Amino acid sequence: MLSVENLGIQFGGLKAVSGVNYSVTPGAVNAVIGPNGAGKSTFFNLISGFYQPTSGRITFGGEDVTRMPAHKMATRGVARTFQTTSLFKELPILDNVLQGHRLRMRSGIWDAILRTPRLRSEEREARERAAFALDFVGLSPRDPRPVGMLTQEAQKRVSIAIALATDPKLVLLDEPAAGINPDETEGLVRLIRKMVDQGYTVCLIEHKMNMIMNISDHIMVLHHGQKIAEGAPREIQGNPAVIEAYLGGGHRA
Repeated sequence: MLSVENLGIQFGGLKAVSGVNYSVTPGAVNAVIGPNGAGKSTFFNLISGFYQPTSGRITFGGEDVTRMPAHKMATRGVARTFQTTSLFKELPILDNVLQGHRLRMRSGIWDAILRTPRLRSEEREARERAAFALDFVGLSPRDPRPVGMLTQEAQKRVSIAIALATDPKLVLLDEPAAGINPDETEGLVRLIRKMVDQGYTVCLIEHKMNMIMNISDHIMVLHHGQKIAEGAPREIQGNPAVIEAYLGGGHRA
């Protein structure tokens, strides 16, 4: 699936990510954890094409994608959400999710002007894909409310639906449980498991350790931009370097 070799990025004199070697386990829940400022979101920005690395190599599906920009990574099958939801708050749910499938459309300006059969076919496919994604995450595509009227938890589900509408192979979730209560977190855990059961590979960043230890198949730990451990949850919980850097620092479930 996706792997990185000696991956790094430097901003001036700051090495935000340095010398990371890592492979995403296909068909599983992969987690990236670490203290605030450890380089987790920067790592996601690198592997999704939002940042260009200053060192190292990224491969996806056997292809070198080290310099590939985000929109092309999305067409290859890498989708992501962000820690802070960025939605069109005034538009209905379905209209938001329709944006996710547009990267798969090939119609151009003349198709739009002439309302060609190709455009009509692609618009129909986009609506079907958006409706599927919303049903998948537990929301109704027929809900007419603007997204801004939804709860924070529901907006996070809309963000995941947008990612699924791109028809991804790998879904990157950046702190999906931030700002939601324990019951909502458990619902999100069920959704992530459902995603994996349906063939998606998931990689997530999260600070809720009970959630991570219960749902993850494989965990990588970053600290000061470097990988200090990786393995199964039980291995990570007992790793002295992790305990000293993170888990022993009064983590909250």
